[in-house]
Amino acid sequence: MEILNENLKQIKIPTSSDNIYSEECVFSYDTPESDDGLYISLTSFLSFGRDYVERYYQKTKNAVFLHIKRTKTEIIQADSEEGPEKKITRLAIGLEGGLQDNSTKKYNYDDTYQIVVFPSQTKYPFPNENLPAIVLESVNAIITSDSAFKKLEKEQLSGTWDGEMRQISACALDLQQLETGKKIPPTGWKCEKCDLTNNLWLNLTDGSIMCGRRFFDGTGGNDHAVHHYQATKYPLAVKLGTITADGKADVYSYAEDDMVIDPYLQQHLMHFGINIFQMEKTEKSMVEMELEYNQHFGEWAVLQESSGNLLPIAGPGLTGMTNLGNSCYLNSVMQVMFRVPDFVERYVKKADEIFNASPSDPVNDFNVQMAKLGHGLWSGKYSSIGESSLDTGATGIKPTMFKNLIGKNHPDFSTKQQQDAQEFLLHLFTVIERNSHGQSNPTDSFKFQIEDRVECLSSNKVKYSYRDEYLLPLPIPLESATNLDDVRKYEEEKIAAEREGRKMPDDSLIRPKLSLKSCLEKFAEPENVEQFYSTALNDKTTASKRARLSTMPDYLILHLKKFTLREDWTSVKLDVSVDCPDELDISFLRGTGLLPNEEELPEMKNRPPSPQMDAEVLLSLQDMGFPLDACKKAVFFTKNTGLENATNWIMQHITDDDFSSPFVPPGHENVQKEFIPDEEGLAMILSMGFTMKQATKALKATNNNTERAVDYIFSHKDEIDMEDEENPASSSTAPNTKQYRDGNGKYRLKAFISHMGTSSQVGHYVCHILKDDQWIIFNDSKVQISQRPPKDLGYLYLYERIKK
Repeated sequence: MEILNENLKQIKIPTSSDNIYSEECVFSYDTPESDDGLYISLTSFLSFGRDYVERYYQKTKNAVFLHIKRTKTEIIQADSEEGPEKKITRLAIGLEGGLQDNSTKKYNYDDTYQIVVFPSQTKYPFPNENLPAIVLESVNAIITSDSAFKKLEKEQLSGTWDGEMRQISACALDLQQLETGKKIPPTGWKCEKCDLTNNLWLNLTDGSIMCGRRFFDGTGGNDHAVHHYQATKYPLAVKLGTITADGKADVYSYAEDDMVIDPYLQQHLMHFGINIFQMEKTEKSMVEMELEYNQHFGEWAVLQESSGNLLPIAGPGLTGMTNLGNSCYLNSVMQVMFRVPDFVERYVKKADEIFNASPSDPVNDFNVQMAKLGHGLWSGKYSSIGESSLDTGATGIKPTMFKNLIGKNHPDFSTKQQQDAQEFLLHLFTVIERNSHGQSNPTDSFKFQIEDRVECLSSNKVKYSYRDEYLLPLPIPLESATNLDDVRKYEEEKIAAEREGRKMPDDSLIRPKLSLKSCLEKFAEPENVEQFYSTALNDKTTASKRARLSTMPDYLILHLKKFTLREDWTSVKLDVSVDCPDELDISFLRGTGLLPNEEELPEMKNRPPSPQMDAEVLLSLQDMGFPLDACKKAVFFTKNTGLENATNWIMQHITDDDFSSPFVPPGHENVQKEFIPDEEGLAMILSMGFTMKQATKALKATNNNTERAVDYIFSHKDEIDMEDEENPASSSTAPNTKQYRDGNGKYRLKAFISHMGTSSQVGHYVCHILKDDQWIIFNDSKVQISQRPPKDLGYLYLYERIKK
């Protein structure tokens, strides 16, 4: 015990406020189940695999560790002991009630413990009554306490689940119920506006029975329930046929635009003579309908290549990632990002350098967790083929620390809800830039410059401006589909089948088919800008605006804008087939800059007066939930002509990339407002030893975000003391291309990410990656050789420049 007693002063007893990382090494994906187990420091409560524990000791001199080795043994069950097959009830993968990746095998887990003291690696068995009391208390607290991961998960689940838990409706408490005299029979329902007898919704205010929405593919109803709400504003409706005796049903709130819980459903139904205890479920819920659709012939089967007997594959760069509860968007994005050489160079090849330079808290060091993730994906150490390709315990890594860190304090990515992969990608790039600290920034591979050209149609004079982008958003012009007649015929047949109670064959689905070139051409199309303030006229007029690329990045990310809105403002995803070629030439999108035969619009001499806004219309639009700046644009560009026109403008422009960006009235583009730094943020940054000039510039660059401002100072050391340029490139007629990589406009498809489901907030993501001239499908922990990569159904595409 002598060696142990010499280090007793280091040992701490964890309290409820301490985080215990007992599930995973902070530098690798070693766990207690790894061959060498896991070492937990009795000082910091951080865990380390065998490859890193001695390094940690050498750096910190924290010498005492609890070593955990976990073994699992399969539980052999007789056929009679196996329970019934679990029914799929949720639009998720890897979550309770959703599609499951794991096998049906069950295991027993046994843990063995030892106390290990470095550097001699002297070992003491545990339990052991002869151990010092402080060691016993420390170890027992570690074993019995929730790990840091479990504590965080409980916080995330407090009051919510994973995006599919329905919230109690705010409309239910004081819901108005009219005395219409209606008594709803237990069966025999029919839409009051058409002949549909299914997908019917009972409005809980007036007792009307109307059919539901028509879906994009022609299924569903004829939108009569929606139209009824628009006419009456009666907010709640329950889907007939989904009501059960235990008080459950599909309840939709039109006012809140979501499926909700009505805690007073029993009395609301009783108002119309419906005894909930006598009801039986006779119709599929909304989730069940979508699951059945997707499982039979929708994107789920196609994108996961469910019909093929795919062969699993393993090795470096072929490591799967566990779905941490709707984290498939993160898994797909990170798999694709680590195919880019700059990411591999920065985080994989320099992993040891990053680990050795890490601060005392590697759990919260972004570069450490990126290096850990990259090394985990590319080392091959955690990639193996188990007895079953569905056995998630046999292969892959569990990116818990990375997910917790990248989502920290973010309103969306810190939750267990499904998120949009495109939005996460941009968030990732922002965090990488913030943590580059003068090091090479791997996102430079994607950075390019957009050239915006505006032409005053009255004077034919032009203005060029430039902005940064990291991906190219492409509209989907449905009018350019090559099979429009077939699509219309299919939709008509679906509607007829629905009315007649028939079911269309599973293989009859017809999607609109478009070419990627038509999407690129739509992006390049000029658009008219109303009320453009022309400095040539000193008055408002109409202008033409179009965008080009002034630089071509090493890696081009294409974002197909599939998520849009129906006319009733509900989200929908366009189920389209876009032919994305293996090789792509976008040279025709190259910007030209000011041409010899073009004349620039003159500099502004007199700033026009600020526009007057109809305050009542602005308020009404905001009450509908639209951003203030979008509301201002709607009122301005419809020339204060009323709520209806402003609303129509919003519906036409709601998918624009700059929809909610700050509204700058025409003629005010170059007017600089005086920046006032946040007083508390300024004081805090000054107390850290930075100058007034540095603090003010950083706060200005980060919109007075103190935390980001500090990061900005460290990551912009070279220019933080430079004088601000009077004429930045963003408003110049000449592009500043020195900071961008540039080359030819010919690219080859490297990877694509696909989404399954009707909304970015539900469903599932997978990615296909071309590795060694072979397409591989990464479906969370499953890594398999692709047989028919569905290149036409992707959402995000990664193209690599073809080197001449």
